[in-house]
Amino acid sequence: MNIPPSLELYMTGLRTHDIMLIGASFAPDIRFVTPVRTMGHNNILSFLDALYRAFPDWSYDNNPPFQREDGMFGVLWRQGGTHTGRIQFSGFPGVDATGRSVVIPPHHFYYSVDEEGLHEIRPDPVPGGAPRGIFEQIGVELPPF
Repeated sequence: MNIPPSLELYMTGLRTHDIMLIGASFAPDIRFVTPVRTMGHNNILSFLDALYRAFPDWSYDNNPPFQREDGMFGVLWRQGGTHTGRIQFSGFPGVDATGRSVVIPPHHFYYSVDEEGLHEIRPDPVPGGAPRGIFEQIGVELPPF
């Protein structure tokens, strides 16, 4: 199966914590959709930048991408890291380093992608899944996602 170049770019950007590369994979109308919140381009990049500052060892592992019948691509991700820095981004009061290890349960993220780039990122809403599970595991009572 051919993986769209924008999805490959995005996946490489995640693994290398390269915010510019991640941003280059986005279509102008990119949306990250969770049951609680939808983020656009700048908010997605701001969140990832804050995540990588707070969890410098954040790592990703994944199964090969696949395409669903509806045309969306899916990736089963495994991710986690150690909370060694303050996590802070716009609209969130921030949390000082807890030293806690965070392990997100493996779950799928789905991507709407075409020649313009990624239009939508939608994680499966599984208990403890990202991004909400990150905050739950460091003790945030009311996670922002």
